[in-house]
Amino acid sequence: MSESQLWDAVDDYFTAQLSPDDEALEAALRDSEAAGLPSIAVTAPQGKFLHLLALVQGARTILEIGTLGGYSTIWLGRALPADGRLVSLEYNPRNAEVATRNLARAGLDKIVEVRVGAALDTLPQLADENPAPFDLVFIDADKANNPRYVEWALRLTRAGSLIVVDNVVRGGQVADPDSTAPDVRGTREAVELIGSHPRLDGTAIQTVGSKGYDGFALARVLA
Repeated sequence: MSESQLWDAVDDYFTAQLSPDDEALEAALRDSEAAGLPSIAVTAPQGKFLHLLALVQGARTILEIGTLGGYSTIWLGRALPADGRLVSLEYNPRNAEVATRNLARAGLDKIVEVRVGAALDTLPQLADENPAPFDLVFIDADKANNPRYVEWALRLTRAGSLIVVDNVVRGGQVADPDSTAPDVRGTREAVELIGSHPRLDGTAIQTVGSKGYDGFALARVLA
C-alpha cells in the first residue's frame, strides 16, 4: 500500500466511524461533480472538524470566503442555531448556483446567504452593512489574496472570534521563501500576518489525508 493509499484508508475509516456523509452531503458532492466543479471540497473529517469548531465556539454568525458547491457550507451551517446567519462569498456564478441548490436541499436556505462576486468586492459591501461581528471566519478561496482576506476577517470579527485559513501547506512549498508562486506567496504573507499582528494569536497544523499533504491555520482574535 502506497503512502497516499494509506492516507485514503485512514480517512475512510475515520469518516465511517465519526463523520459519515448523509444524503444532503452526498448529494452536494455528487451534484458538484456533475456540474463540473473541481474536486477540491474539504473531506468529511475536515467538514466535521469545522462543524465541531463552530459548535465549540458557540458561533451564531459565520463568514465563509469561498463557497464552491456548498459542501463545507453545509457542515458549518448545521452548527448554527435556528436564528443564526452564515454569509458565504463565491466568485463563480456557476458554483454559487450549484451551492444554492445544495443548501436548499439541506434545509439551510433560511440561514445561509451566498453572495456572488470577487470577495475583495463583496467584502467592502458586506462591511458597509455594518453586520454583527462574525464569530467564525473560514477562508478557502484564491490563495494569492489570503492576506487581504485575513485583514477583512479582522475587520468583521470581534475579540474571541476564530479565523480558519485552509490549504496553507501548499505541498510543503510554504516553507520556501524564494517561491514566486502567487498562491505560496499569498499564503506565506497570511501566515506571517497572523504571527505578527497584535490582535491575532494563531498556529498552523500540517495534515495528510484524502486531499494529500495539506494543512490549515487557526487564529483567535484578541481584544
